[in-house]
This record gives sequence, C-alpha cells and structure tokens, in this order.
Amino acid sequence: MNNPFKKLSQRIGYDFKDESLIKLALTHRSKGGKNNERLEFLGDSIVNFVVAEALFHKFPDAKEGKLSRLRAGLVRGTTLAELGRDFDLGEFLVLGSGELKSGGFNRESILADAVEAIIGAIYLDAGMDVVTKHIHNWYGERLTELKMDGVLKDSKTRLQEYLQKSQDRLPVYEVTEVFGQAHDQKFKVSCRVEALPEVTLGVGSSRRIAEQNAAKKALKALGVES
Repeated sequence: MNNPFKKLSQRIGYDFKDESLIKLALTHRSKGGKNNERLEFLGDSIVNFVVAEALFHKFPDAKEGKLSRLRAGLVRGTTLAELGRDFDLGEFLVLGSGELKSGGFNRESILADAVEAIIGAIYLDAGMDVVTKHIHNWYGERLTELKMDGVLKDSKTRLQEYLQKSQDRLPVYEVTEVFGQAHDQKFKVSCRVEALPEVTLGVGSSRRIAEQNAAKKALKALGVES
C-alpha cells in the first residue's frame, strides 16, 4: 500500500487487503466514472444497524421512539463528518475539478458520505465483526458518554463550558510535537488551563483527536470528571 493510503490506514485503524476498495471509497461522483455511491449505500445501512444495536444494549429501558432519536443524532451527516475530520479525511478524497475549486474536501456532505463508504469498504474487505469493532472504536466517547436525553458534547466543548461557567479564561491548545514516520504521524498537544498548575497533554493521529484527549485529561485534573 502506498504512503497516502498507509497514512489513512493508521488514522482509521484498519489496513485494507484489497486496496481498490479504499480507493473507490474515497472517490466522489464529481470525479466521474466509478465512485463511492454504492459503498456509501452499503455503509449507511451498516452504521445504522451497529449504532442501533449499541444503543439497544446501552439503554435497556428506552422505548423505540427514544432509541430512534438517539440513533438519528449519532448517524446524521454532521456527526459522520466530524469523524471524517478526526481522520483528516479531506486530504485523501478524490474529487472532480469543480469540487476541488469549491472546497469540496471540507464539505460536510462529502465527508459524511466518504465515511459511510469506508464503512462499506471495510465490511466487504473483512466482514461484519471487523467493521463493527471499528465503528465502536471510531464513535468511542460519543457512544460511552451519551445520555438518555441525547445530550452529547465532546471533551473540548465540556471543558470550555465549565471554564465559562467558572468565569475562567478559555483553554489554550498548542501542538508541542509531531512524531512518527511520514505514514504514521502522531500529534502531541498541550492544553493550558489557568486553574491547573501544569498543562495536560494529549496524543492522537490528528490534531483534533490530540486536543480532545488533552481536554479530557484537563477535565479529570479539575475534578470535573472521573
């Protein structure tokens, strides 16, 4: 597998046996010819099922209507696009010239569709058990922190809201180190909060993930979360 795909594989946590599947999953219809729409169709069904099953077990007393609303929040385009941005997926997309010029690599709908297509591609490459494991890993905190009222905020948002409520200055994030080989880079980010004597550090395969990890540690250091 060439370096660009190897880099993406590290971010999503999966190495494709059939490289043509990941290439197809990243190819938008604006490019013409074969594109990721069929894989997107497949991935959409899979992510809906996997998330529904996870919610079924997480909330054993929830009624069908509540489960449907919770699922809708997790599989909507905005959430899927957030996953895509966590992977810095935009830099790997294969787009037509029109979408390239108009910034399609950062368009929410295109990122969301590509994430669904990748899910479909992993299913074809490795089967249901493997793709289920990866969906659980990708959703991570979004699933574990979800409450019955559907309120779900990431660590950076929770930290910011806590500091605003306490009338403290907002946290300052800084990339302190980028390490690893070109195909497997890791980011180390510091989070400086005035109320803490030391910065907290987070590491991740993208700056966004590293910032989230640093914010989560800050919340623990402040005693806000265990």
